Formats: sequence, structure tokens, C-alpha cells
Amino acid sequence: MLLSLVVPVYREEKNIPEFIRRIGPILGAITEDYEIIFAMDPSPDRTEEVILELRRKDERIKLLKFSRRFGQPMSSLAGMQYSRGDAVIVMDVDMQDPPDLVAQMVAKWREGYDVVLPQRTRRTGEPFIKRIVAETGYKVINKIADVRIPPNTGDFRLMARRVVDEVVGLKESHGFLRGMVAVVGFRQYLLPFERPARFSGETKYNRFFGSLRIGFNGIFCFSTYAL
Repeated sequence: MLLSLVVPVYREEKNIPEFIRRIGPILGAITEDYEIIFAMDPSPDRTEEVILELRRKDERIKLLKFSRRFGQPMSSLAGMQYSRGDAVIVMDVDMQDPPDLVAQMVAKWREGYDVVLPQRTRRTGEPFIKRIVAETGYKVINKIADVRIPPNTGDFRLMARRVVDEVVGLKESHGFLRGMVAVVGFRQYLLPFERPARFSGETKYNRFFGSLRIGFNGIFCFSTYAL
């Protein structure tokens, strides 16, 4: 079994070493055959240097660097496209997607689930307005969408290889992973967890306002990327 982790990053030099320190033993207890793909928007800090320093110690750590900044959703899709795993996990580097959940996610995949979705029961450290936007956004989406997206789930998820292949094969440009996974279907499992605060700093991805600039479809994206 090959397990792939896809980790989108932008200006995360302080979080990456701690992420590797925590995730390494967890992955090693599952399988020695894994890869960690950092999908990086060009960063003005030492994010790239930190990743390359870690790669010199462990070649299972890989770097996918973009020619310009494309944003977190497209970074995740690009990492999925280049992943080789029988199962692929997309997760953030800031520890709000707890590394400890990875073993449980893999266990559910081994039971036969194609998609394992951690579902937040608490959102520690998030501002009130963001929680309101998230709650409202999911209600609106599930009211108008043809497929249901479970509330309080993010891009943090495990996908079997056949799910990844179907999502990548859609060749969508919006990068709304939650919607695309819902569209392709497959057997899903919801894994409840309490979302902790970030390990260090604030998110550098401008997901809250950035998507609002692209018209009607941008309003839909605004209601989802900020969740």
C-alpha cells in the first residue's frame, strides 16, 4: 500500500517542521511506503528552503512548486494529480487538520469506504463571523445543489485512488474539492473531531475575500472556501 499526503502550502515555514515531526511517526506506524507532497504557491519566506532541507533527510517528502500563485484549491488538485497513492489524504499543514486522525481515516478506508470525511464538532479559535458564514453557506449550498455536501467538512479528507482519478478527470478549474468529491459519489464515512487552533500564525491563503471577485460563481465559492 502506498499512502499519499497532499499538503498545500503558502508562507508556512514555521508550521512545516512541526507538521513533519508529528506526522512522520503516525505514517510510519501505518506503512513505510508513503509520500508527502507539498504543493507550494511561490512563497516570499523560507517555505521552499525548509521543505528541501527536510527532503534531503527523507526523499518521501516531495515539493510541487508553481510558476505563480494559484491558491489553495488548485494546489490541492495539482497535488492529487501528481500523487501515486492507493489512498490520498488532503490536509493543511497548520495542525488544524489533526495528524492523529490519519490512522483512523486509513482504518476506515481499509474497511471499504472510498471517502473518509472528518467532520468538525467544534471550531476552536475561529471568529464568530466565520462560523456564521460557514453555517449559512452549507445551508444555502445544500438547498440549491444537486448533491449534498456534509456540513462542517473541509478539504481535509481521505480518497481512494479511484475517487482521485475521477475528480482529476473532471478537469474543473474552480478547485472546489468538496463539491467535486460529492459529484463523483462513492461510499463515504463521516469522522467527527474537534478542530484545534492553528499551531503557528494565521492562514496566508486569502480564501475569505479572494473568490468574491469573480462574479456569481465567485459568490458560490465565497460561501464554500470560507467554511
